[in-house]
Amino acid sequence: MKIKITGIGSYIPSLKIQNTDFDQHVFLNEDGSAFAYPNDVVIDKFKGITGIEERRYAEDHLNSSDLAFFASEKAIEDAKIDPETIDYIIYAHNFGDVNHGTIQGDTLPSLATRVKNKLQIKNPKCVAYDILFGCPGWIEGVLQANAFITSGMAKRCLVIGAETLSRVVDAHDRDSMIYADGAGAAIIEGSDSETGMLSYESGTFAIDEANYLFFGKSYNQDLNPNTRYIKMYGRKIYEFALSKVPAAMKSCLDKSGIDISEVKKILIHQANEKMDEAIIQRFYKLFKQSPPAGIMPMSIHELGNSSVATVPTLFDLLTKGQIENHEIHKGDVIMFASVGAGMNVNAFVYRY
Repeated sequence: MKIKITGIGSYIPSLKIQNTDFDQHVFLNEDGSAFAYPNDVVIDKFKGITGIEERRYAEDHLNSSDLAFFASEKAIEDAKIDPETIDYIIYAHNFGDVNHGTIQGDTLPSLATRVKNKLQIKNPKCVAYDILFGCPGWIEGVLQANAFITSGMAKRCLVIGAETLSRVVDAHDRDSMIYADGAGAAIIEGSDSETGMLSYESGTFAIDEANYLFFGKSYNQDLNPNTRYIKMYGRKIYEFALSKVPAAMKSCLDKSGIDISEVKKILIHQANEKMDEAIIQRFYKLFKQSPPAGIMPMSIHELGNSSVATVPTLFDLLTKGQIENHEIHKGDVIMFASVGAGMNVNAFVYRY
């Protein structure tokens, strides 16, 4: 038995934040000193590297679990199922519900439980839990759903990736421009057809790489040093991703028995355009080939990096024909891949 995505949905917040909205930010170096160049230069360099032109933030009254609920409703509707028949709700996030204007994450009860409550699922045998796996969390949730379904423990799972990263960023750190909010959700079911998941790969690198993403104090020395924000060693993450992700993708594709020429689309975590392009180049180089045109749909230009939400949102937009110059057809082979805090890397090959 394979698993199959029978329903997909996403929620893209309505609040657009343009790069120009950061013109008046006071960006600082790690030691608190001012940059030697103005913000327009900072923004131009940022766009050139990441490809991000705008990102979406959740409206003030909405939280991560609200976005997840909206995406889940769409996935359930897309799958045309009764939500009472869902066996597991697996919710990938990183920081819980963070109310607007605060920086404290709320995870009691779990966000998966909150979504179950919002969906008004009465069945107590629908088990709801959260996973923390960095940006690759949604893919890891799909792999867990695969384990439950193929082992016979479940027939149907709801896998969610949702985050409001805009609420845990240091406004004085230029990396804050990367992050965005959003949600994606999928209904996963068992299938005896030729379509569905063909292979997977997952791993955690935690000896030298564990703290490449971490919580740290603001670059503004006047702020409370005990208040923590998302921080990262960007160059180390970039080098790690280029070293580990292509190899994991190759291993995954090799396990599937699919020739690389059959891969029609690669949906990779939307973190940094140049990094994603470099990963794809190295992946194809492992097969002594060059990537074909149109292999990698991108949403980062308009949506930014919404962490666990980027991959399911990208898949939803692709299936709905909402990514310009990209489409998929029945029987197409797709590769999903992600990298993020942990440091974690995962991937799966899927026949649509």
